Amino acid sequence: MPILSLKPVVLPVPGRGDDLQVRVSAPATGSGLPVIVFAHGFGQSMDSYDPLVDHWAANGFVVIQPTFLDSATLGITPADPRYPTIWRTRIDDLERVIDDLDVVLAAVPGLAGRVDRERLAVAGHSWGGQSAGMLLGARVVGPDGRPGEDRTDHRVKAGVLLATTGLAGDDLVEFARTNFSFMSPDFDQLKTPTLVVAGDDDQSALSTRGPDWFTDVHRLSPGAQHLVTVFGGQHSLGGIHAYRATDTTDESPARVDLIRRTTTAFLRTALGVDAGAWDSAAASTESAGAIR
Repeated sequence: MPILSLKPVVLPVPGRGDDLQVRVSAPATGSGLPVIVFAHGFGQSMDSYDPLVDHWAANGFVVIQPTFLDSATLGITPADPRYPTIWRTRIDDLERVIDDLDVVLAAVPGLAGRVDRERLAVAGHSWGGQSAGMLLGARVVGPDGRPGEDRTDHRVKAGVLLATTGLAGDDLVEFARTNFSFMSPDFDQLKTPTLVVAGDDDQSALSTRGPDWFTDVHRLSPGAQHLVTVFGGQHSLGGIHAYRATDTTDESPARVDLIRRTTTAFLRTALGVDAGAWDSAAASTESAGAIR
């Protein structure tokens, strides 16, 4: 299906330091379209993740991608006073997109009347998975050892978490404990239907746990009942962040295709578009990845 893409849609955010810019991608035709708000990983931007976004849009989804303050396109350094709270600003940005969904959709001629706003999902990769997970019900454990603010957004009906970090514990390296306060999640209240995607060769420099660290959210949350394990997948999961990216350590069109097909099928079922899509996808991809 032909798709169209428009950028930037600019949402003024006083006090943020930079207005929030987003890209909108959508099918050129069709109605009743569900929406995915996608959170990029560290340093990426609204221009990233075309291998996923193009596929989702071609299969009937409107995809909205905000550019967060950590994006390399903005050049913010750790010396910036906003830097320590970027993880919170990311969540605020996702909420701003959802709050202003009508404004964002109206920027694309003819799109607003073709969208089903009740069929809303969030997705994210790496740090973006942590950000999106907060809207699904995850929380950050504070210095007192208790789960912090609840940022669950009940407008969001489904989620996809790609290579999303797990529990902190003694396995988190000192650098991560010192610099990334958000990397102490609690998944007990993540109740929104969610698909977790993890590579079985994803060894993070931020934890000594091993690849199973990225499956904690599936193991510990009541909502993340489905897991796709990508065989041989490292943190970029075959190269989901860009076509022919030179920084992809595990480039594999087959892995990317597996993720595109399974995430699309899960969202179609979770959002009530096609009740049988997920079961069909799971049955047809057993040789390419472990699905449960």
